[in-house]
Amino acid sequence: MINGDYQKVIYELSEQIVAAQKPIRILDSIKWDAQIQEHFFKHKFKKLPHVESHYYQDKNPLQYDPHKKIEEFFEIERMIRRKLGQYSGVGSIMQRMCREYSRVVEMLMARGTDKFTEISQELYGSSEDAFHIGAPTLNDLATLVTNTLANLKDQVKTAADDKVFTSEEAVAILGERLGTYFASANRNPRVELSDGILADAAAGADKIKIHKGYMFSEREIRTFEIHEGWVHLGTTLNGMAQPVCTFLSKGPPTSTITQEGLAIITEVFTFSSYPGRVKRLTNRITAVNMAEEGANFIDVFNFYRDQGMDEEDSYQSTTRVFRGSTPDGGPFTKDLSYSKGFILIYNYIRLAVQHGLVTQIPLLFVGKTTLEDIHILSDLAEEKIIVPPQYVPHQFQDLAALSAWMCYSLFLNKLDLQRLATDFKAILR
Repeated sequence: MINGDYQKVIYELSEQIVAAQKPIRILDSIKWDAQIQEHFFKHKFKKLPHVESHYYQDKNPLQYDPHKKIEEFFEIERMIRRKLGQYSGVGSIMQRMCREYSRVVEMLMARGTDKFTEISQELYGSSEDAFHIGAPTLNDLATLVTNTLANLKDQVKTAADDKVFTSEEAVAILGERLGTYFASANRNPRVELSDGILADAAAGADKIKIHKGYMFSEREIRTFEIHEGWVHLGTTLNGMAQPVCTFLSKGPPTSTITQEGLAIITEVFTFSSYPGRVKRLTNRITAVNMAEEGANFIDVFNFYRDQGMDEEDSYQSTTRVFRGSTPDGGPFTKDLSYSKGFILIYNYIRLAVQHGLVTQIPLLFVGKTTLEDIHILSDLAEEKIIVPPQYVPHQFQDLAALSAWMCYSLFLNKLDLQRLATDFKAILR
């Protein structure tokens, strides 16, 4: 129910953004076809896949005129300023979305060139980005985690890590669990098989796709439930439930960083993550960093094989790095979103608790949000222009327990781990 001219204007402009972004499908626009893999395997992993700049236009042309699409977003942005004013909070969110979608289109126009990676780094970041002056980088995180996991070896593996469920069984299990979680939804999220995705699982607007023909463990299925279901589907449904700010049902790359980080931190807070999962995420940082440093497809493929992955998984993981680019070009850096987002979200939650803003934390689930917009969304919630999120994991509903955890975290961060290691040397044997 939309009340007043102000909300009506926001709604109409929001709907224009939603409609304008509809044909833009980043991952579909940069994927490689099955023949590329066949060629690579045929040559025993010794010859670079045959993907050049013209490949994308020949095999996967954009289904819209990119120049007109950029012009469309420019016109919407101009209209937002004219109708809402240059300094409107909600207007600033929508203007940034227009500019970001325009950059996405420019990135897709540059597929197979150096500019593709340059814009990708602008939108998703680089493995060498710092979080503040003097802070370690994402690549430093990958190095630390890799060394730590090497010390664990197989000490924490249990039967829950055994891949005993077929993809069909995983679909059935997830369908039942998510049917319960989203029992009050107007539409029941679907879980279905797919052989057209690189990931083991992927969430769409109203469904989750599970990679056909794979075997999964209980831990992996639990991760899909939390990551793809509770977070990605949950924030989509929460965004679609917005009566005015319908743009919250869709998200440009900056929201990807926040949403993937939110999904990873929810895995951690529910004790659903595990060393194999963490290793997969940090390996992605290393792979992107290798490509940023000049490594080609074969180099990264061999890196994944050295990590113990089979040829199929190594190829799929390497393709994630070079899709949209060329086998000897720069990387598509989206896979940094998971770890980068996790760090940003974790620190935001700690600081929100420290500064007495804990009630704003559930707004992370109100739709496809970004961290920088939380303060504006808080104002919109007070004005009742956005409605509270319906689907919020329990760990983020119980703000008392979350606050207690973060209070201790704030103190623990002040301790010198190397100094502690020296003092604890006698008992760390």
